[in-house]
Amino acid sequence: MKRTLLTAAIVAALAGTVAADTPLTRLMAEETRALRAISGDRLAGYVARPETSIEYSRGWLARQKVRGADAQTECLAEALYFEARGESVRGQFAVAEVIMNRVDSPEFPGTVCGVIQQGTGRKYQCQFTYTCDGAPEHITNQSAYGQVSKVARLMVQGAPRALTGGATYYHTRAVKPRWSRIFARTASIGVHHFYRKPTRLSRN
Repeated sequence: MKRTLLTAAIVAALAGTVAADTPLTRLMAEETRALRAISGDRLAGYVARPETSIEYSRGWLARQKVRGADAQTECLAEALYFEARGESVRGQFAVAEVIMNRVDSPEFPGTVCGVIQQGTGRKYQCQFTYTCDGAPEHITNQSAYGQVSKVARLMVQGAPRALTGGATYYHTRAVKPRWSRIFARTASIGVHHFYRKPTRLSRN
């Protein structure tokens, strides 16, 4: 609610419909001056984006309003369901961060679906095991799917990534892949450890 009021104040101030000496517009004076230089398209994107303050709780998530799903959000929701449906909201956002960070990295495919489906086509030779373990994927827990679907939509729509320090890899605490001895661990959330690949790996 607070962000909604502040955003409304910014837009109103830019439009010249709010008196300049009201307490709220005085509070937003600095942001208003900065936003005057922003184009209409960029301002619309600013107003439409999700809140920048995330509580990572079920209650907070339930209160968020999100746009309808598309192919990319459905791919991300499916991945979160099979990879992290038993995690807390924070843990689900953390796994989603890794996938979105991969989309932004030149080392991975440039779409959410491409990142999730990346693999060789052989059993267990993929980035996300559920896509190549040979077992059928059935979504049976609709409540859990509804929650991860909302996380997916918020992330695709531009929610901040503040949990994993730019991680592009993760694994559960039950395993220890070889790369985990080389990559920098950036966070541990729930049952997962998160890592960022070094920009330069030692040859030693």
